[in-house]
Order: sequence, then structure tokens, then C-alpha cells
Amino acid sequence: MAGTSEIDPQLVISHEFPETTYSYTERDAALYALGVGACSRDAVDDKELKYVYHQDGQQSIEVLPTFASLFSVGLQSRILGMPGLEFDPRLLLHGQQYIEIYKPLPSNGCILNKATVSGLHDKGKSTVLEVEILSYEKESGIQLCMQRVAVYLRGAGGFSKSSQPYSYTKYPSGQAPTYKIPKSQPFAVFEECTHPSQALLYRLSGDYNPLHSDPRVAEIAGFSRPILHGLCTLGFAVRAIVNSICRGDQNMIRNITGRFLLHVYPGETLITEMWIEGLRVTYQVKVKERSKAALSGVVTLNRFASSL
Repeated sequence: MAGTSEIDPQLVISHEFPETTYSYTERDAALYALGVGACSRDAVDDKELKYVYHQDGQQSIEVLPTFASLFSVGLQSRILGMPGLEFDPRLLLHGQQYIEIYKPLPSNGCILNKATVSGLHDKGKSTVLEVEILSYEKESGIQLCMQRVAVYLRGAGGFSKSSQPYSYTKYPSGQAPTYKIPKSQPFAVFEECTHPSQALLYRLSGDYNPLHSDPRVAEIAGFSRPILHGLCTLGFAVRAIVNSICRGDQNMIRNITGRFLLHVYPGETLITEMWIEGLRVTYQVKVKERSKAALSGVVTLNRFASSL
């Protein structure tokens, strides 16, 4: 195989991550909602005000399903410490995110997270590492959600010992969601401007990677200025689906798949296009100013909105 690397696949796939906890309050849930654009177009929109305010008190606010992505904050640092996996952290890319919701997320709580390696694939010039995170309400033991995170380790491929590229997955073939962007006109289109300070607001939810705030770091990485977090773009996309397809009911979301295709600069306009097929919503997020797709994926609903 092409290239060289310092990867021992057996050490990687047998690695046991320590359990972690993530505690948050109503303030954190509200700050996250603002970070992914809630109420940015209309501060009194009843579809979105519920994420930041409730007349019965902050403990009664509701939580966006993509808030679950914060439960895995810090995963990159844990990947850096994995035995058998040496790579340049500056070349790590977040490739895909999958979130499955089992229970509506509470407005506050302490979450117990259990992570395992679920996939490892030699792509020649890069390696794809997949990690599964199961999240439970610590006090009750109730499972709230499951996530799968795929990261691309550029420059770290070529560790296969045979002519066939090494590939390990804990899932049966065909279990991962597949989709294709339709060529037909979308069922719904949602356009929204991000704010020039969007990344600075979103980073307060816990992702302090300087790529999203420091112009010098962004320049070294090849960008003209700091870029928006991919998970922030995903939050915008799922909000668009909740507002356009679910009529504001975020609890209709069963699972979310997102594939990150292109960076977004804070201040750019996001156009989310949506196609419905059964209970599946295929979506694509385009950057209006550059006419390029930044994110695509599928959201599966657990029921239809009565007005559709």
C-alpha cells in the first residue's frame, strides 16, 4: 500500500476508552441553540423561542436533537492518546456524524458516555477511524442517544499488510444509511444567513479549536479566515428540517446523518434543500455565495407532521 504510517490496527480496534461524563444546565442548552442560529431571524418565533425561554422557567425549555453532539466534545483529544495510532493532529478532518435519538434530551443533566472503536479503514493516503458513543442519563441509567463519528486522518494511511486494504467495522454491511441527492426540485428550501461571529458564539458550547477563531491558525490550515464548525452547520441544517418539515416539533427526529463536504465561513448564507421519501428527508446544504455544497445527509422521522 502507498505511503507510510505508525498504525497498529489490532491495538486500535481493541482500545477501550474510559467512560466520561458530560454535565450541562439549561443555560448550556440555550447557548447551544443560539449558536446554531435559533431565533436569529425572529426573536419571538414560537417554533424556536422554546429552546431559549419558557414562561414556566428555564428548566422547562426544550432541547434540539443535535445538542447530543456536544456529548462527544473532547473526543479528538482522546483519539490523540490512543495506542497504535500515530498521526498529525493538524491533518484530522471530521468526515461524518450520525446521531440516533432514543429519548427527548432533558434541559439539564449529567450524561454518562461509553465510547468504542467501531471502524478502521486504510484508504492508502489516509485512514478513516469510526467511534461509537452511547450516552445515558447517569442518575437513571436511561439511554438517551447513540452517535457514530468518522474522522479522516490524512497522511496516516498505507498500514495494510496485504494487497487488500485493511477494513474493519463492527456493523453488518448495509446497516449504514445510504442516500443520493435527488435531481428533482426539492420539497422545501430554507435559506438563512450565518452571523460573522457565529463560530465565536458556537465555540462557547465547548469546541475551542483555534481553527474557528484564530486567523493565524486558519491561514496555516489553508483558509483565508477562521471557518465555522462543521457541527454548527449540521445544527443549522437540522433546524431547517425541524422548521420546514416537522412544523417545529424537534421530537419527530429519530436519527440524523451528516457528511461534511466543504468548509463554511461565518457570515455566509446557507441554503438547505430537502426531499421527502417516506419518513426519510434527504437534505443538502449549499453555501449561496460560492454555489457549493457544504453538507449533505439524511434525517429519519418517527412520524409525519399532520399538516404535510
